Amino acid sequence: MASAVTFWILPCFGTNSKFKPRFRMRAERLGGSDLSLLSSDGVSVNETGSIMGEKEKKGSLLDGGNGRLKYRIQKKLVKEMISEELEVLWDDGYGTNTVKDYFDAAKDMIKPDGGPPRWFCPVECGRPIKDSPVLLFLPGLDGVGMGLILHHKALGKVFEVQCLHIPVHDRTPFEGLVKFVEETVRLEHASRPNSPIYLVGDSLGGCLALAVAARNPNIDLVMILANPATSFGRSQLQPLFPILEAFPDRLHVTIPYLLSLVMGEPLKMATVGIDGKLPPTQKIEQLSGNLTALLPHLSGLADIIPKETLIWKLKLLKSASAYANSRLHAVKAEVLVLASDKDNMLPSREEAQRLKNLLPNCIVRCFEDNGHTLLLEDSMNLLTVIKGTCKYRRSRRHDFTSDFLPPSMSEYRYAFDEVVGLIRFASCSAMFSTMEDGKIVEGLAGVPDEGPVLLVGYHMLMGLELSCLIEAFLREKKIMVRGVAHPELFWGKFQSSSNKFSFSDWVKVMGALPVTATYLFKALSTQSHVLLYPGGAREALHYKGEQYKLFWPNQPEFVRMAARFGATIVPFGTVGEDDIVDLVLDYHDLMKIPVVNDKIKAAIQGGIRIRDKTKGEVGNQELFIPGMLPKIPGRFYYLFGKPIKLKGREDLLENREDANELYLQVKSEVEQCIAYLLKKREEDPYRSIIDRTIYRALYAPLDQVPAFKP
Repeated sequence: MASAVTFWILPCFGTNSKFKPRFRMRAERLGGSDLSLLSSDGVSVNETGSIMGEKEKKGSLLDGGNGRLKYRIQKKLVKEMISEELEVLWDDGYGTNTVKDYFDAAKDMIKPDGGPPRWFCPVECGRPIKDSPVLLFLPGLDGVGMGLILHHKALGKVFEVQCLHIPVHDRTPFEGLVKFVEETVRLEHASRPNSPIYLVGDSLGGCLALAVAARNPNIDLVMILANPATSFGRSQLQPLFPILEAFPDRLHVTIPYLLSLVMGEPLKMATVGIDGKLPPTQKIEQLSGNLTALLPHLSGLADIIPKETLIWKLKLLKSASAYANSRLHAVKAEVLVLASDKDNMLPSREEAQRLKNLLPNCIVRCFEDNGHTLLLEDSMNLLTVIKGTCKYRRSRRHDFTSDFLPPSMSEYRYAFDEVVGLIRFASCSAMFSTMEDGKIVEGLAGVPDEGPVLLVGYHMLMGLELSCLIEAFLREKKIMVRGVAHPELFWGKFQSSSNKFSFSDWVKVMGALPVTATYLFKALSTQSHVLLYPGGAREALHYKGEQYKLFWPNQPEFVRMAARFGATIVPFGTVGEDDIVDLVLDYHDLMKIPVVNDKIKAAIQGGIRIRDKTKGEVGNQELFIPGMLPKIPGRFYYLFGKPIKLKGREDLLENREDANELYLQVKSEVEQCIAYLLKKREEDPYRSIIDRTIYRALYAPLDQVPAFKP
């Protein structure tokens, strides 16, 4: 008969009465000698103390020696424990943990137990959504395994997170660590051969991930390398390393403070969790308090990395770098390199570019203001970066619909306050919609809440209206609008032109889809709200004198697709581009400038085309950046027309004449919406930014400034 006892336990390391009650475990001895510890949060611990997530299976975990895990696997889906998907604006917990929490956790975990390297799953990761892939975290120089503590809650929602802990006094050579990680990877691959395995390697862990990938080219691996130590041989600190061996023991207490300045950016560490919308004085006050609280914890580095361990780890780094570099040619895995510009320990930016040139499937994202300990610093939400670079997937290929993760509340705030905050402030969008009885009302009440809904409208210059539209639906209706975008954003030269985490990455975080028939089909089939611009790039990159003119194709491209799923079409118009910028150089003007002419031709050559030029004016979709001058901002206005329900209109699939008639009706209503807004905006007492600013200062926030009466 099974016996059970509940107690607090430090992950992987046996009981510890002083450990904070964050990891609650239930111990069960099931009819024999195998001891299984089950956490109230779904974490399993074997008798030697190793921890793993239950991973939708319930089976005994057996110690295979040296901390290795072997599964007696009996697959069983526990539906009541695993949610199907995330809600829009879910809480990812980013900013609730800080570097102080890292030191608190490390203080308990570094106590010697004589054990070997092992895996554990932080309970605060919680239970992931259905079919979540495994993520193995490989730590850096510290070896604690808590380097993802800022990201545990977010990653734990969409990954089965397991972290590698290398005890302070462990002296396993690099090849031993490689074999240890490799065995876990192979076991996981054997149990779920169609699911990718994620390896997140920090510094030394980056070398470890590359080594495992080189030895297992046939396993589907996705590697995320944060400042990988493959450049250790070119470290700026190489001349100082021999001095450490001769450093007196009594002075070793000063090493942690020196390391903290070299390895990380203390200011970026202390900024974690500070609300970006706070007044400057409050920001400075919180930053000062965080720094004051952080500094005493730096002395803990002397315990995390004692002198003998530091010397050993530096030798380990040297062998790891040589091992990984000698096998880069064998790496076939998908790789994302995250590099810090202010890494004072390694030349990480240059190394990222070197790896990009050497590895066949590698992209890079650089972070200007971060140091070596990138994953413990502000301005870097790891899950956001994974989503923005399209690296999150649950099968062999990334799918923009089934693998889409809706934005979290922290992503929503950062994107619309920091990334596009200026355009939102300047334009102060006014939203109107049309009810089924034809009445125009303020807000989005006239747009159906239930999908599938196809929003079809006019594309303003450079897509200036996009961010405000997406934000309004998220704020007012908590609906994620999936906008279809030009494939260049995903696969073309525009995608590969920058190594920074830029606006094009944020577009993907906010639900953008490649404009293909396949993805439109998938989005409508999942009852989504889809944003479609039939005029595409030709409309968004129009020429002088063409504002508010529609460039739609002759064929009813979207009507029959909407009819197939019984979708509701909502035509809409937007105006305001002429209140924000002046178009001074269009395509024709730029092509008359010799040097610019050549650059545009080079950019167009080999670009992705989604329409044939033979289809008329809408087929002229040369991508370029027009010359614009800002104006004293006016305002953006949006009007969503009366919904057109196509449920039960399967006749449109066969009757092309009726489909074309409906297509022309939608186009006409978009034009009517634009005409209505152009007329009514003259009645808006707050069209000027000066009037709006005064009103906001006295009465209401940005999204509550009134406009004209509809």
